[in-house]
Formats: sequence, C-alpha cells, structure tokens
Amino acid sequence: MWRMATARAWAACLRAPRQCRAPGPRSGSRGAATVAVEPAAGLADEPVATKVQGLAPGQRVTLRGLVVNEQGCLFDSCAHYLADSRGEVDLSRDTSQGGDYTGVEPMGLFWSLSPAGMERPYQRLVPKQIKTPMKVEVSVHQGHSHPGTIPGQVLAKANVERWFTAPGVRRIRLKEGSVRGSLFLPSGDGPFPGVIDMFGDEGGLIEFRSSLLATRGFAALSLPYFDFEDLPTVMKDLHLEYFEEAARFLQRHPKVKGPGIGVIGTGKGAELAFSMITFLPQVVAAVCISGCSANTVAALHYGELTLPGLRFDMSKINISETGVFDIFDALDDPMDPANSHCLIPIEEAEGHFLLVVGEDDRNWKSSLFAKMAIERLRQHGKDNFKLLSYPGAGHRIDPPFLPFCSVALDCVLGLPILGGGERRAHAHAQEHSWGKIQEFLHLHLG
Repeated sequence: MWRMATARAWAACLRAPRQCRAPGPRSGSRGAATVAVEPAAGLADEPVATKVQGLAPGQRVTLRGLVVNEQGCLFDSCAHYLADSRGEVDLSRDTSQGGDYTGVEPMGLFWSLSPAGMERPYQRLVPKQIKTPMKVEVSVHQGHSHPGTIPGQVLAKANVERWFTAPGVRRIRLKEGSVRGSLFLPSGDGPFPGVIDMFGDEGGLIEFRSSLLATRGFAALSLPYFDFEDLPTVMKDLHLEYFEEAARFLQRHPKVKGPGIGVIGTGKGAELAFSMITFLPQVVAAVCISGCSANTVAALHYGELTLPGLRFDMSKINISETGVFDIFDALDDPMDPANSHCLIPIEEAEGHFLLVVGEDDRNWKSSLFAKMAIERLRQHGKDNFKLLSYPGAGHRIDPPFLPFCSVALDCVLGLPILGGGERRAHAHAQEHSWGKIQEFLHLHLG
C-alpha cells in the first residue's frame, strides 16, 4: 500500500508541478540545489545535458525521471550519484552507482523509464501521437533510494519536453485510394528522399519514427496495414498490391525525389520490407529491423503468387513462474525444406538491404534469420547488404533514448511476451543504429 500511495503522490506532483516545490537546502549544503537539463525542449532523438549544482561535496543523491503517458500511467526511473568536490553532479562524466542503471550514462534516466510500482507491469512507453511532447520531470533527492522505494527529500526539479516532430514539419493524413496513414514532409521546398515506415503485428497507426525521420530530411509515410480506420481489424491475408499502391503514391509525390524510395520496418514490418524490395521496382533500399526473410503467420498474395505464412507452434511456448511468455522457439523453422514455399526470394531484389538485429532478441530468432538472409544472398552472388548486429540488444530497436522494454504486453492477446535484451546494451544499440539507418537511406536514396 505504501508503494501505491507514494506512486500516486509522485503522479500528482508531476501533473501539477507548481504544487510540488523543492524545499530549502539541507544542513551542510552550499546553498539551494539546482538541476538543469539542456535543452529544456528538444527533439526526442537528441541527447540532453543534465547537471546538478549547490550540493555538499560528496553528498549522496538520487536522480529520478518521471513521465505520465497519454493514458495517465506513471513511468519512473532512478540513479544514484555522489557530488564532486564542488558539490556538482554531471551525468555526462559522473558514474551512476546504482538504481536502474550504472556507469556513465548521460541519457540513462530516459531509456530506463519503466511502469511505476502502482501501474500494470510490462507497458511500453511509446508516444501514441506526436502533436504534443513527452514531458519528463527530472528531480534530485537526498540520499540513495532504490527503485520502488520511497525517495528522499526533494532538493531540486526540472521539466523537459521531448518532441517527436520539429517546427515546419507537415503532417498530412492520407486517404489515397485504399492506402491509409500519415505522410510527414520536412520543411523546405524539397524534393526529399522518400521512405515508407511500418511496424509489427501490434497494428494501428504508429507515427513517432516517421515524424522523426521527417525532422532529419526524409518524406516519411507511416503506413498501417490493419486495425486502422477502414483497414481490416485483424491481420489476416495480406495483399502486396496495397503496399505497391503506397509505394507508387510516395514515389510520384512532388515533394519526393526519385527514382526510387526506401522502406523501414520492424518485426512483421521488416518482413514486409523484404517483400517490397523483392517484388516492387519502386523500392530500392530496405531497412529490416528484427525481421525474417520468410513470410510468417498471414499469407501474402501478389497477383497469382501466394507465400504461405510460417506458423507458431503453441506447444513450444514456455511460460515463466511470473507468467511471462517466451515464444523464441515457437515459430516454424524457415530453414526446414518443408517450409521453402514460405521463403521470400530476396535474391531477386535489385536494391540494398540494411539488416538490424539484437543478438539477445527473444521474440524470435532475428539474429539467425539475418544470417540466413545473408547466406542466401551470397549464394546468388549478391553483396547488396549490410548487417548491424548488437550483442545484448533485444527485439524492438527503436530510435534513441526511447525506454527499453524487455517484456511487453501483446496488444492483441494482452499477455506479457519476452522481447529479450539488456537495458544498457539495448539503449546503445538504438543510439548507434539510428545514425547508421539515416546514413544508409541517404546513401541509396540521395
């Protein structure tokens, strides 16, 4: 009960910050402590600098991050620091000695955010809309308090806004033929390299990556393929003609430079990216994050061609004592000759692949799938690929500084699914891969 009361108090404090002021300095401090986070408002894929001043030399403090998402759920993080001889803490140089992460991690308070103790576990902190920023409160507390415990006295606080779009970026809700989604256009006259952006089997319209791509100079189309507006409510058979229509629309848009476009996808979205670059001449570059080069679950149709979907064997799912589902071994083996009819003939693609995988992905065997795809390309004399493989990273590799989630609730089943990964390694993978993804797309799209 005390944890719930504490979490509710913190949620109220974050929602009404003027009513929760830091008290005066404690005995032994050099003055009123302050915390500065710069920039106070900036893009979500850019780092911030966090510094605390006005502490006593060697003073033990806990820094905490707090976020309330669009649904009113509270997410928090914490880390332990010691003030230096000047009574300062600088997250760019000082080591966290405990809490949710250790080591020198300037952005650790952001990527280690997780549901507070009072909240339903395994929720993922992902922006549902991008018109308003994600607001983060950074607070400094006396002493070292561990995750889930009552924090010490508040010494200082600062509020930070993390924006997923930049001024001048235009968002156009798309209803073009059968295609649905949102088109994000950078400011300026263009033309810009065009990219189609897709996620996995959670469905719906997910815009935050597209809006960030637009801030980096790409015309990005966030493309849902089920559970949005008049699209099918569940992922049944998929028709590549829908994705072909989206590719043609983007390629012909006056703000998009040609001759080809790119596609980026995660999970099932990566699998669709494999198919698009293989069958659609408009697509010349594909970023496949944690994907499989065989078709899975839903059959894929294109004209008279049908690729059946690999199935999940429910008997191979392991359930932990805490009720977490491990589906790592459940997917049918794409290497089994009996499943060869499910393979996407990626060797026919004329464009270029960037494969991004976490070596600790427990959602499925994406690292093995990437090796399988590379071997197949090499067998056909192809070298049109690049692999980014990250030790310790899990399944969903998002843009940088978004919180890591090793177990996430399945949007359809409502069950906790193990995604794998180690928090710090996964965060580093997100930061590194984001720059490499943009380099790849610029290289092949101009």
